[in-house]
Amino acid sequence: MAEALTPEQLSRLKAQLESLRADLEALLAEGDATKAVELDQSRQGRLSRMDAMQQQAMAVAAHETHRQQLRQVLRALKRMEEDDYGYCRECDEPIAYKRLTVRPEAELCLQCQSNKDQTLR
Repeated sequence: MAEALTPEQLSRLKAQLESLRADLEALLAEGDATKAVELDQSRQGRLSRMDAMQQQAMAVAAHETHRQQLRQVLRALKRMEEDDYGYCRECDEPIAYKRLTVRPEAELCLQCQSNKDQTLR
């Protein structure tokens, strides 16, 4: 079982979350994922249009992933304000500090996340 986070660990994780929030907001601000597909005039044919459409679809997917991660980061910062950060939303046990350093917006401990992932398969 993991131990509750120390004030120093919480401070480091908050700084990490704030930095991640700023990075994601910048990515979302510069993204033009929903812009209409323009055909590159230096290339011709159906394949170049298909390539452009595929690139747009990938950009839209990446944009949505960034939006979802930003929502998770904002929820984590809110949980920090409410002194509820670092505890699993399923089992209410502390989430391991190592896990939070890798994914500071995590809402589930590794065991509960693994269980959730297996039920989705």
